[in-house]
Amino acid sequence: MKNVTKIVKMIAAVGLIASTAACTTVETASRALPIDAPLAGAQFSPEPIYIQPDFKVVDINVSVPKSLTVSEANTYKPNADIVWRGDSYGNRYEQVQAVLETGLAAGVQSFDGAQEVVLDVQLVQFHAQTEKVRYTFGGEHEIIFAMTVRDAQTGATVVPLHFVDATFKALGGIAAVNAEKAGVTQKVRIVERLAEVISTELQQPYTF
Repeated sequence: MKNVTKIVKMIAAVGLIASTAACTTVETASRALPIDAPLAGAQFSPEPIYIQPDFKVVDINVSVPKSLTVSEANTYKPNADIVWRGDSYGNRYEQVQAVLETGLAAGVQSFDGAQEVVLDVQLVQFHAQTEKVRYTFGGEHEIIFAMTVRDAQTGATVVPLHFVDATFKALGGIAAVNAEKAGVTQKVRIVERLAEVISTELQQPYTF
């Protein structure tokens, strides 16, 4: 049932970002179309053309929809989209948005390519640890977001909407306690993970 809910959230994210992007997109790379979609008068080579990215990220738009559910339950697996204990109790939407912005911004700093681009990012799931999980077996930090890469000058879609899974293994038990003592909090590890994932993601070849 939880997997079905996650799929529904992903579909909703696709619809929301796609409708927003439609207002600004001038043209779209053919990767966004079904592989067998015919285009009148167009001729395609039998093999896709792979383009090596040469990006410079000039802006990152991060959104955390209020339609995502939040849980403060101290259970092993709260049934919610957002579970976050890395900040004091407060607005979890704003807190996880700040974490995403910090991690993604750190990950794109080294990019100084010829093409200036904008990243449109929408959170799908941010499932960090509850106290109960963190001080027992650890589990995973489950983080998924939807992303589109657009040309900063024209607004044209460069890399179409797709999902990025930044899920990784969390520390648990004595390892979590020792990490906390050393200043390596959940937030520190998640920011570092997001930086690593976005850096890798933006170096992946895309197709036309």
